[in-house]
Amino acid sequence: MLPKILIARAIFPEVIAKLAQHFEVTTNQDDVLWSQPELIVKLAGMQGVFTTGGERIDATLLAACPQLRICANMAVGYNNFDLDAMSAAGVLGTNAPDVLTDTTADLGFALLMATARRMAEAERFLRAGLWSGWRFDSFIGAEIHGSTLGILGMGRIGQGLARRGAHGFGMKVIYHNRSRLDAAIEADCRASYVGKEELLRSADHLVLVLPYSAAAHHAIGALELAQMKPTATLVNIARGGIVDDAALAQALRKRTIAAAGLDVFEGEPKVHPDLLTLPNVVLTPHIGSATLPTRLAMANLAADNLIGYLVHKKPLTPLNPAVLSA
Repeated sequence: MLPKILIARAIFPEVIAKLAQHFEVTTNQDDVLWSQPELIVKLAGMQGVFTTGGERIDATLLAACPQLRICANMAVGYNNFDLDAMSAAGVLGTNAPDVLTDTTADLGFALLMATARRMAEAERFLRAGLWSGWRFDSFIGAEIHGSTLGILGMGRIGQGLARRGAHGFGMKVIYHNRSRLDAAIEADCRASYVGKEELLRSADHLVLVLPYSAAAHHAIGALELAQMKPTATLVNIARGGIVDDAALAQALRKRTIAAAGLDVFEGEPKVHPDLLTLPNVVLTPHIGSATLPTRLAMANLAADNLIGYLVHKKPLTPLNPAVLSA
């Protein structure tokens, strides 16, 4: 008898076909957003679940689904997983690192440029029929080339942003991370390590790329925003909750900082209503990895983790590998 797996959201038909060669598959191609109690019901009898980052896997769910053995996330982030509870229950978690690094870095830099150069604000002005001709002071934005790029969280995506800024735009790159990078990586990224306060104080453009955790919750709030330059921009392509969105909206309204570009939000898909009313913020709906090759690679990696573990006992990207030895 084939192992049973649940695919919790709509995904590519070719990935479903790939999984169906190894499993009895239950899909959700209608893309219904299940509550956790509904997800628990759907998981009855399932050995594996393909998740997309929004399905919460915690002690409550695990206690109700004792047959579950693996949760494979189609995302590099995994703050939807309670890894301690999963390890205690003997359930493996996997994610999808590496395959979305460059695509997300591309989006981060695009968001930085759109924010600094006030592109969304200018487009809205044009579409509204308000443009009557050229003026010397129309939509003057911030310089990008030669400016200082600050990166909070210097993992693979942060390093990709650093290389784009330093090599492509001649930016001075500074970063803060939980630990300093090797000298060779710093040299490749042309990046200098600084303390968090100096990062906030010195960056012309600050990009957030750190993983979400309880310690990172509201890592950027009113206090941090007040330390930034009034001409600075802030870009968040990391996770919602890292920025205090209410404090950011207030800082943007008061021009404590010049502008922000956000791809992620606290409580998404809900967006803080104040952000929606401000002209100096660029908003995108969590599209950092949204290219066809990258999303397909993410889905295939999640599928390969399910096949690797449930069929071959060798997952590709385990998050809590102690489960394997247990």
